[in-house]
Amino acid sequence: MPVPITRRQALRTLALASAALALPHPRDAFAQTSSAQTPATPKPGTVVPPPQLSGPFTLPALPYAADALEPHLDAQTMTIHHDKHHAGYVANLNKAIAGKPGLESRSLESLVSGVAKLPEDVQKAVRNHGGGHHNHSLFWTSLARTGARAPRAELAAAIDAKWGSFSSFQERFNAAALSVFGSGWAWLVLDPKRGLELSTSPNQDSPLMSAQAPLLGLDVWEHAYYLKYQNRRAEYVAAFAQVVDWDVVTARYVEAIKG
Repeated sequence: MPVPITRRQALRTLALASAALALPHPRDAFAQTSSAQTPATPKPGTVVPPPQLSGPFTLPALPYAADALEPHLDAQTMTIHHDKHHAGYVANLNKAIAGKPGLESRSLESLVSGVAKLPEDVQKAVRNHGGGHHNHSLFWTSLARTGARAPRAELAAAIDAKWGSFSSFQERFNAAALSVFGSGWAWLVLDPKRGLELSTSPNQDSPLMSAQAPLLGLDVWEHAYYLKYQNRRAEYVAAFAQVVDWDVVTARYVEAIKG
């Protein structure tokens, strides 16, 4: 036979049930916490300061907003590529040379170009992470939504002399980028004899390691394009050509010619 409850017990039970209904579902509480921990998405056109890293080498800021190269290079890829991948190269380079005064005081170009003469215990790290830092620093500054879409002056004349025309050069450069197996880069470089050449490099190897001056580098690691282009590397290579700032590349050529 059920035990009767008093009016006071009934009111207490009702109050507890009402309080329970007012509490958020555990899943909702998790969502609220996660949302609070997610950084705010920057407004379109906003140039965001780079992550702060400790060590002799620092991550340079993108010289434009992450969405500045849309629709050719998407904002999400640019953000991850710069803030995660490039930042990782800088952090790991600093870690590799930490506590080595003879290395900490050297320039990035000196470390990368002289990698073969470094102590064996840091050679691999400098090749991978020092090369990655230098390659990406060059990459970001080669691009602009507005700017010269073809080389001018001295570089234009040198390209015409080497490949017959800028369009012929562009075809060969694109073909070089598509020929890279796996991860690597395609390059326009100035060789030690001051002649223009096209080359490719695996992983994060830099032309500096072969005594070449890099003028323009195209990153064909999948992290540079996969979110937008998936396996369609040819589309990414074509899109890259739409945002190369040839005024910057021409200035590098003039400086390199001077030695």
